[in-house]
Amino acid sequence: MDAGFWHQKWQKNEIGFHQSNADAQLVKHFPQLQLQAGNRVFLPLCGKTLDIAWMLEQGYQVAGAELSQIAIEQLFANLNIKPEITTVGPLKRYSAQNIDIFVGDIFELTAQELGTVDAVYDRAALVALPKETRKKYTPHLITITDRAPQLLLCFEYDQDLMAGPPFSITPDEIVDHYAATYQTILLEEEPLLQRIKGKVEATASVWHLR
Repeated sequence: MDAGFWHQKWQKNEIGFHQSNADAQLVKHFPQLQLQAGNRVFLPLCGKTLDIAWMLEQGYQVAGAELSQIAIEQLFANLNIKPEITTVGPLKRYSAQNIDIFVGDIFELTAQELGTVDAVYDRAALVALPKETRKKYTPHLITITDRAPQLLLCFEYDQDLMAGPPFSITPDEIVDHYAATYQTILLEEEPLLQRIKGKVEATASVWHLR
């Protein structure tokens, strides 16, 4: 799976992963991060998620990284915000009051370019990446955010029944990726009401990496 896969998804509007409301688990569990108004939250592989609008409404600053320029143009259109667009190395930066989104390959994003991060909200990144890429992604995320605490949402299902994305992430894998840096605290685990892609039963989990 390469960048072309995701560019094609956005070009064809094949974005079943996009939700029409802020994520219920975000709203329920975000207080676990114990942030203050004005704190800056990073959303890796953010797409045009309405979770960003929710965070801005709560008074947080938002930073994000996204491969698709189409997604970010739609994000700012939905927010009714006109961004300032600048070039940051190989990335484009879309900026406005309290929001900075970096468009391009997240592995090209550095800690210096990203700036201060008080917390990470990962709903769509880890589950979107194949296993070998996840091994590269998790240490990169820890590095560029300077070990900021995370609220992490995952799925677990029988990967033999369906190819990802979203990919199945087991609790053991969470520990493998993150236990050397964080306490890995399972906040919630429950069956999904709807099957993934209408095909496979799955369990959703919410983790606090503290």
